[in-house]
Amino acid sequence: MNDMVDVTVNGEVRAVARGATLLELLESLALDPRAVVVEHNRTIVRRPRLAAVTVAPGDAIELVHFVGGG
Repeated sequence: MNDMVDVTVNGEVRAVARGATLLELLESLALDPRAVVVEHNRTIVRRPRLAAVTVAPGDAIELVHFVGGG
């Protein structure tokens, strides 16, 4: 059994651990969940639910990272 699944993150196919949550995906990408908006299969996932939503093969995930500055 393969322990990895392919998902699309910002248009790029990535292999992630089977059963990984969106929060774990963010951690693997070194992204702070407080500074990212996550869209999972065209639905915005609010920060408190990131640890409850698991990714599945073929999922489409869009990440928008906020950058401060002036």
